[in-house]
This record gives sequence, C-alpha cells and structure tokens, in this order.
Amino acid sequence: VQLVESGGGLVQPGGFLRLTCVASGIDISYYDMGWYRQAPGMQREFVAQIETGGKAYISDAVKGRFTISRDNAKNTVSLQMSSLKTEDTAVYYCNGLRPDHYEYWGQGTQVTVSS
Repeated sequence: VQLVESGGGLVQPGGFLRLTCVASGIDISYYDMGWYRQAPGMQREFVAQIETGGKAYISDAVKGRFTISRDNAKNTVSLQMSSLKTEDTAVYYCNGLRPDHYEYWGQGTQVTVSS
C-alpha cells in the first residue's frame, strides 16, 4: 500500500497550491481520506477529511481557505489551498482510514509559505 503526495512547494503569502495524494494497493472508495500537517516542533494536526460518502470536515484553522475533494475513479484525494498564510507552513500528510480504523499514511510533502 502506498499513499504518495505531490504538489507542495514554496509559495508567497496569499498564494495557492493544490496537493494531490495518489493511492495504490487500496481502493479509496472504502476509505475516509484526509490531510494532516506537521509544522517544525509541533504535533501533527488535522486539516481536512472527506468520508466515503463525500461529507467533508475542515479544521477551523483553514476553513474557508482549503477544500478537500476525492476522485474514487482515479484513486486520488486533493487539497486545494488558497489565501495561504505563513502559519500554513508544514509537511502535509495524506491519510487513509479503514472502517476498522486502521490507518495508512503517506510520506508527506513540504509546503512553505514565505515572502
């Protein structure tokens, strides 16, 4: 099983990025898929999750700026990030949650927001 994130990079404050997670070895249509992030010296924190049925949850820190979506046919989940702030700088991780609560994690992609 692999979850591979892409789309991270360096962006100026106010900019946007789109992260994509491609899953292999699993059928994500059976998984709640999510994004988490970890800033230097901080604990990993929840960013967004989209359930198998399409209901989405967004953390208060990014609500109104980030959108999560999934494409089961392509086995991918995406995170559209806009109005980025310096405090959004972190490594972003893709997460796949099985119905029995077993989790898969990607290796992460770095997002740096800086002028």
